[in-house]
Amino acid sequence: MSNGPVEKDPEDRATGGEPVTGPQESHLRTLAREAGEDEPENLSKAEASELIDELQGRSKRLQK
Repeated sequence: MSNGPVEKDPEDRATGGEPVTGPQESHLRTLAREAGEDEPENLSKAEASELIDELQGRSKRLQK
């Protein structure tokens, strides 16, 4: 049994299918630009969340 917080898959969240939020979209634009990738379009909240996690993992600025 784990004592840490349980992470839910973004697709399983009640709002996961809703359109990306303004803050998510802004953050994604910055991360995509830093990664040299095209800015994503037409994402759901869940897709945006997953992509943010992926791009943050590859960001030189955010790595310790």
